Amino acid sequence: MRVLWASTWAFTSLFAVWLMLGVLGLEIKKDAALMLGPVAATMTADQIKPAVEARFEWLLAVAILAGSLPRLAFGIWADKYGGRLVMIALLTFCAVPTYLLGRAHSYGELMACAALFGLAGNAFTVGISWNSAWFPAGRQGLALGVFGAGNVGAAGTKMLVILVPAILTLVPIGGFLGGLIPGGWRLVPTIYSVVLLATAVLVALVCPRPDHRPGRGRTLAELLAPLRFTQVWRFSLYYVVVFGAYVALSAWLPNYYKTKYGVDLRTAALLTALYIFPASLLRPVGGYLSDRFGPRTVTYAVFMVMIAALIPLCLPSSILDLSAVWFTALMVVVGAGMGIGKASVYKYIPNYYPDDVGAVGGLVGAIGALGGFVLPPLFGEIGRRTGTPQSAFIALLAVTAFSLAWLHLAVLKLRADERIPADLAIAASPSSSLA
Repeated sequence: MRVLWASTWAFTSLFAVWLMLGVLGLEIKKDAALMLGPVAATMTADQIKPAVEARFEWLLAVAILAGSLPRLAFGIWADKYGGRLVMIALLTFCAVPTYLLGRAHSYGELMACAALFGLAGNAFTVGISWNSAWFPAGRQGLALGVFGAGNVGAAGTKMLVILVPAILTLVPIGGFLGGLIPGGWRLVPTIYSVVLLATAVLVALVCPRPDHRPGRGRTLAELLAPLRFTQVWRFSLYYVVVFGAYVALSAWLPNYYKTKYGVDLRTAALLTALYIFPASLLRPVGGYLSDRFGPRTVTYAVFMVMIAALIPLCLPSSILDLSAVWFTALMVVVGAGMGIGKASVYKYIPNYYPDDVGAVGGLVGAIGALGGFVLPPLFGEIGRRTGTPQSAFIALLAVTAFSLAWLHLAVLKLRADERIPADLAIAASPSSSLA
């Protein structure tokens, strides 16, 4: 339990850091000289705005990719060296670029910091491997679900929308202690860096030693061996549906609410939150259900419920014109399915690969996170080409339906393989000749 609660808090803190640019960008983008350099002085306001937006999108992309692409490596390290050591190292390392972000004075420095503190997103794979090594099979689903709910750290970052104006008045622009504690928006990364260092100390003091290390003494080839199985890539596709699409919709929905229903930004953010919270907080429920009924049954149910909710969302307004209330209700259903499904998909991994959770979980997490990077522009492109923004849900419906079909075919093959030995045993028995 010490491992579970310490790792969950570490993941929550690192997840908040990973996504902090989404909120700090509101203030960073106001500093044209920081984002564009001296050339900003020669540009008009109409030129500055799109140029700043384009550069800021690259900052976000770099941070997201840094927290996605190396997940396989971090999972292997957690298996080999222990989750405790790797989590402490990640917390300590990320504290440095997080602090330096508040002292950046050029776009190049911002980009370097984003690439380095973005590694915080890999905490998920580390924690999955770490908790799987400590919990018995019958409790792994719930444990992984509780740990995974740490992605509610994104909500903590969103709270900065409320806190930032107050924070800006707490410390003068010049800061304190000769600028060691900066003022304005730069104070926020400083606070986060302190939180990360304090969490690293907490993990070091609280979590047990020696650690469980399922990959100890194994070669890299042995650790990577499970990745040759098609089943692992199937699990990765499932995670694109329940996590990648969750990340994509979190970013895409506010603008959809504004354009489709004409609500203001604050209302759009609130309605989006109604989707985000069940998609995050129901993860422990999904873990408990997976422990009790098995991940296959739960994942089946999740995909079917999501498909039922997505079909009306895909229909054009000429056929079904959903009000904001009904649209939000369906999105809550989709979000609840994703929250439960994120846990059930990861419960598969220790069931099938108990000694390779780091490598398999790392690949599944990386592909799921990359889905969150690829799907938002795909949603936007489909909406622009069709002229009906809600048709973007067709892409999610297609991926979900394909995943369900692949799951069903895999189950049918598994059952057929199980019947063959039974049929052979019956045929070989003495009583079979008398039948």
